[in-house]
Amino acid sequence: MPTATTTPDLLALRRARIGLHGAFATSGFVMGAWAASLPGIDDRLGLGEAKLGTALLLIQLVGLGSMVLAGRIADRVTSRKLLLWTAPATQLVLIAPALAPNYTTLLACAALYGVGVGFIEVGINAHSVELEQRYGRPIISAFHGLWSLGSALAGAVTAIALGIGFGGQTVLLAVALVSAVAMAAFTSPLLPPPGRDNSGGSSGAPVRRIGVLLLAALFVLGLGGHLIESGAIDWANLHAAKVLEADDALAPLSYTVFAVAMTVFRLFGDPIRAALGPGRTLLWAGATATAGYALVLASGQGGGLPLAWAGWLLAGSGIAIIVPVLFSAIGQAGGTPSNVALISMSGSAGLLIGPAAIGYIAEATSITTGLLVPTVLAAFAAFAGPLTLRRLFKEQAPEPEQTPAAV
Repeated sequence: MPTATTTPDLLALRRARIGLHGAFATSGFVMGAWAASLPGIDDRLGLGEAKLGTALLLIQLVGLGSMVLAGRIADRVTSRKLLLWTAPATQLVLIAPALAPNYTTLLACAALYGVGVGFIEVGINAHSVELEQRYGRPIISAFHGLWSLGSALAGAVTAIALGIGFGGQTVLLAVALVSAVAMAAFTSPLLPPPGRDNSGGSSGAPVRRIGVLLLAALFVLGLGGHLIESGAIDWANLHAAKVLEADDALAPLSYTVFAVAMTVFRLFGDPIRAALGPGRTLLWAGATATAGYALVLASGQGGGLPLAWAGWLLAGSGIAIIVPVLFSAIGQAGGTPSNVALISMSGSAGLLIGPAAIGYIAEATSITTGLLVPTVLAAFAAFAGPLTLRRLFKEQAPEPEQTPAAV
């Protein structure tokens, strides 16, 4: 039972965790609102697929660069201060592309939005790693589940708002303003990481250096995890429509099955990692995703839509916790926010490369052959993930943390 002297620390941790839950959900909501607004921006400016694709590519590329800067800043001042200084502003940045009067201005605004995306991604993920170290038990996966819920909710809210007569620009302006206020409230109870005081200065806790080869291996695993995810995001519905010749009303449900499974397992994936440990969790996740994609591939040989849905359900369940495990491993090994930024960058790179890689193979051969890419990567995660984490923890051999594990 907590004593009078420890209770304030436990309460502070709980408040910080609730605040970070809100920050993840808000970030997902803003991203979902942006995605839902793209058709309206396309119509308003008369862009077409090529110009719109260029703007989206610019956001990803600038976001990648800003993640490097965000990681360096967080190393110096802590992720808490990075979020306090920049999180509300990164939500307001959504106003820029919403009001862009022409394509040239939209590109400039897209670049500005990319900076915001990079800063918030690194900030919330780095802080989740630090908070988990203070808790002493897995809590990261649920944060990612709330991000997914926020994104899905934004799509529903945007559809309702547009349906009752609000314009797309009005919706984005409202989302930006409300999210900025929400992010300011959610980040206020966040805490400095273990070993740092409230001013951001060090209190003497050692910072461990992760070797370049291990960082490269973690980056490749993160890249693969997001490539596996992009296989479902971009190709699940197309596979149902073109390979399985599903009805127009049923084909879109393929991605829905995947997304629901992924969100549920992210929300409840922390107990799995607590029971299995990080290495065996990656083995389970990669094997489950591999089995799921194998069922999807087999569905084209006569199994039909039910078999494909079973495959997407398994794939979403496995993919859900691959990246959260990698973020947690960075913290467990004593890594820095810059190391966390590397995993965030692998995610953006994976979502950038994945659609094109699978698309080019599908164009030259078939969608079924293209989906072999995420299938092989899932098997690679199951094999290489546990080996990489075993080497990471063996080299780092972190000292035991004095954390209130009972929170």
